[in-house]
Amino acid sequence: MQIRDAAPDDWPGMWAFMRPVIAAGTTFTWETDLGPEQARERWFPPAPGRTFVAVGADGAVLGTANSVRNHRGPGAHIASASFMVDPAHSGRGVGRALGTHVLETARTDGFRAMQFNAVVETNTRAVALWKSLGFTVVGTLPEGFAHPEHGYVGLHIMHRRL
Repeated sequence: MQIRDAAPDDWPGMWAFMRPVIAAGTTFTWETDLGPEQARERWFPPAPGRTFVAVGADGAVLGTANSVRNHRGPGAHIASASFMVDPAHSGRGVGRALGTHVLETARTDGFRAMQFNAVVETNTRAVALWKSLGFTVVGTLPEGFAHPEHGYVGLHIMHRRL
């Protein structure tokens, strides 16, 4: 597996798994009927934002992440990131590899910390992954996410110093 900057040609492979993940409405605070152009605009943030892909030996996109400045002004030293892994490749280390890469890149880019604003508490695999990479839950917004199966569940705010 290789992690690299995403290129425009990667979008079809990314959107192929991003669309059903978004539509499921279980892990992202995005509208479940979001179209490809809106999603592309959100996923490819302007500089200093970055977008990455994890690709297999055959060049297939296995997962993707983006990293952005979470705050502006006196808070501009805090980064944030979002991640999506193709469910067909879940549990194979793609998320961990992307997470490690994003953390290292944010540190290199001069950020001092990373904050995740909305980790759905029922997304236990993601919560466990981020904790294993040094994040802590600094707060939970009660009933901040309308989960299609579990009803209203919390959104964790997670933090890690870089």
